[in-house]
Amino acid sequence: MKRIGVLISGRGSNLGALIAAQKDAPYKIVLVISNIEGAYGLTRASEAGIATKVISHKGKSREAFDGELDMALRAAGVEIVCLAGFMRILSDGFARAWEGKLVNIHPSLLPAYKGTQVHERVIAARENQSGASVHFVVPELDAGPVIAQATVPVHADDSPDALAARVLAVEHKLYPEALRLLCDGKVTLQKGLAVFS
Repeated sequence: MKRIGVLISGRGSNLGALIAAQKDAPYKIVLVISNIEGAYGLTRASEAGIATKVISHKGKSREAFDGELDMALRAAGVEIVCLAGFMRILSDGFARAWEGKLVNIHPSLLPAYKGTQVHERVIAARENQSGASVHFVVPELDAGPVIAQATVPVHADDSPDALAARVLAVEHKLYPEALRLLCDGKVTLQKGLAVFS
């Protein structure tokens, strides 16, 4: 049973999916940290009996903030860190310290559409499909090897919100499945590649 820490900044819908899936999964979420006080994801965690912590990033260097995150995660015995709507770019040092044990979910079919404003860009490019990716986190933004992906169609009349809702629905299934692979040792990060066994 792997001990999981989840970093959030907002409502925590993917956190909710990870919590719901942990009943019969090889992991247990032991700590949820938010950089935003009052983030609804903290309420989700508390209601599920999971310890929570707020660590504000305001007035701190990225390295100092990440150092506080690292200390809190290690103090809780966290083995794997999941980013779930965590709206901070982590320092290279943090990414390297947790290499192979740090994952993120992104609302596109990586390596396409890294960064933000994903759905607006997908629609503007007239793509016929989009989706979500769970990937290992490396120092370069949204560039880590992909663990799992799921696709959704893009409709001609889609708004960014409509597409986002469709993508989010598949994220909620994809993230627990990908985390299960990692916890079971069926995927590892080796020399910059996701290796499946």
